[in-house]
Amino acid sequence: MTAVHTDGTRHPATGALRLVESHTTHPTTVEITDYVRAMSVHCPYLSPSVEHGLTAWTVYEAAGDPPDVEAEIFHAGVRAAEWVRTQLSRPRGALVCENLAVFGAGREVLAWPHWALKNLYGPVGVMFGKFPLGDQVTDHRGRMVPEPPVPFLAVRAAVRARDPLFLSRTPDLAALVAEAADDGRDVFAGLSREWKDIKLWAQRRLPRR
Repeated sequence: MTAVHTDGTRHPATGALRLVESHTTHPTTVEITDYVRAMSVHCPYLSPSVEHGLTAWTVYEAAGDPPDVEAEIFHAGVRAAEWVRTQLSRPRGALVCENLAVFGAGREVLAWPHWALKNLYGPVGVMFGKFPLGDQVTDHRGRMVPEPPVPFLAVRAAVRARDPLFLSRTPDLAALVAEAADDGRDVFAGLSREWKDIKLWAQRRLPRR
């Protein structure tokens, strides 16, 4: 398999997470038009983001053992979050959204990277959403949310007035997001960047039952 980059070049892809398309607003390997239109009903920021070319997709294929795919999804999420951080102070930066689609990813390989990334980047105003296949969920108004065409993580600017409402099961994280501000800090300060260590750190941050 080769990876198709936005400059038109093609490069061989290797590893547990193979790059298929890189940072494109119009992916050719997954049909997202109808899904984005349907999701716009649930997210008031999505339509203006798409209209201004600020919703992008990077498409991968899971191509390794689940633990390795999990690790690579986490590192892809870090790269996306750091890129989003560079956009937040720019005009319409609040509308920037980078989606990481992963063909063949089960919900289990999305779960821990998603939780770790939310905890790392929530305090600096970057939010992560998790959209696995097979979920039947409703929004805060009780409306059914459409199933995505491919599993993905969404990386976007936090909306401090709204996002804490979606984090009611994790009140400590909700409080951090409500006060989020990007002061340029290294979110890994004092932490290892190795996925196995970050996963243990994330496990310790699970809310107590």
